[in-house]
Amino acid sequence: MAAGGKFGFQLLSRTFGFMEDREIKDLFMKWGLQGYLSVQTYMFEKHFQAYQKDDFVLDFLRDPTVTSTLLMPSKRGGLSAVGSAAASVTAKAVPCSIISMDFFDRLRADGLVHDDGRICGCFDEYVEGFTISDEIRKMLLMEESDHYDLYSDEEKEQFLFLLFRHVVLGGGCCQYEDNVEPYLSTVKTIYKQLLSVQKDPTTKALQVLSNVFRVTALDEKGNTYYPSEDSDHPQNFSYLLVDPLKRHVTVLCHVYGGSPF
Repeated sequence: MAAGGKFGFQLLSRTFGFMEDREIKDLFMKWGLQGYLSVQTYMFEKHFQAYQKDDFVLDFLRDPTVTSTLLMPSKRGGLSAVGSAAASVTAKAVPCSIISMDFFDRLRADGLVHDDGRICGCFDEYVEGFTISDEIRKMLLMEESDHYDLYSDEEKEQFLFLLFRHVVLGGGCCQYEDNVEPYLSTVKTIYKQLLSVQKDPTTKALQVLSNVFRVTALDEKGNTYYPSEDSDHPQNFSYLLVDPLKRHVTVLCHVYGGSPF
């Protein structure tokens, strides 16, 4: 066990199918995500409970094994080790209670998507660095959208919704989809592979075991450096997914890069 009662970490040689799948890799390339996304898993030594999230994340981003091996994408492309230990961290709990893709059925029911999956278009607008040319991106980014309230504020904080938002918005050089199905199938695959679930012994219903945290790390001057200096950009993110039974923590990190602007 790590000295002083701290959490200790060891990098695992774990791969994820969605990072190796040819079809998904092609989509990541199309959406401007390829080369700007990293996924790694570490094993930790102590029992974890959700109330310990701040100590856990601080220990994680100060651990010498982590700082020397945790890969941080660059907005110019490529991956490099974080290197620096955090002076402080933020760790926001992200709910992940939704386990059915039926969550997105209302995209069709509310008229953002046709029955055949085609996404309804709209006049081009430019918001927060993103080109908006369809009703889904408009719903995600513009309060003026007739569909902005299709999902409640609480639902928009769900990890499943955030993953959907991330793949739809993509990177700086993103070719958007005309059909919603590639987004949904990719999100489903990522979600299933990242989260740990089990059946409730009484109800037989599936329950998510993983605890998900969106994290940032600050240096001694109080400046954010991980996952990116621009911590306010919606496409700069690092999620820690903690499996308390296996004592694994998986890091999904992305930095918005490759922008032509």
